[in-house]
Amino acid sequence: MAIIVVGGSNRGVGKTALVCGLITALPEFAWTAVKITSHNHGVTQPLWEETTPGQGTDTARYLAAGAQRAFLATPALHDDSPVPDFPQLLAELWSKLGPGAHVLFESNRIAQSLKPDLCLLVHGGLAWHKASFSIALPHGDAMVALSDADGMIVGGEQSKPIFHLASLGRISPQMQAWLRRGLGGHPEVQNP
Repeated sequence: MAIIVVGGSNRGVGKTALVCGLITALPEFAWTAVKITSHNHGVTQPLWEETTPGQGTDTARYLAAGAQRAFLATPALHDDSPVPDFPQLLAELWSKLGPGAHVLFESNRIAQSLKPDLCLLVHGGLAWHKASFSIALPHGDAMVALSDADGMIVGGEQSKPIFHLASLGRISPQMQAWLRRGLGGHPEVQNP
C-alpha cells in the first residue's frame, strides 16, 4: 500500500491540481484519491464516494485524471473539540478499500494520523498560511511551488527538496524520478 499526503499553505494554492498531476504521472498505482475537508459540501455521510469524472468538484477531477476511486471525507469531531476523529474515518476508509490499495490524501491534518510514504506540501508564497499547514510541516518530505519553469532546489544533505513546477497538474521528470525513489519499496515502481 503506497500512501502520499498532499497538503498546502493556503486555500486555492493548488493541492487538487497536484493530486491530479500525481495520479497522471504514476498511473501504475491505480490510485484512490481522498479529499479530507471540514466542510460537508452538501454530503451527509462522513465518507462519500464520487463516481462521475468531470471538472465540477475536486473528487470528480481526481477521477478525470485517472484515479480508480475518489472519496470526499468529512471526519467527525471529538466532542466539542476541533480535533477530527481520523482513526474512525481511516478505519471506515480501509474497510471500503481492502488490502493493497494505494491512496493519495489531500489534507494537512491527516499527516499526523498516519505514516505516509511521502508528504508533499504546496506553498503559495504568502507569508500567512493556514494553521493546519503548521501541523503538516514536520511531516513534509518536499515542498512544491508553482513557478515559471520546472526545477528543483536542494540544500544540504539533510534538507528537503523544493520542486518548482510550471504546472502543478504536470509533474516534471525530475520530480517523477524523486517520487519513484520515495515509493521504491512498492512493486508497482518500475526500475528504468
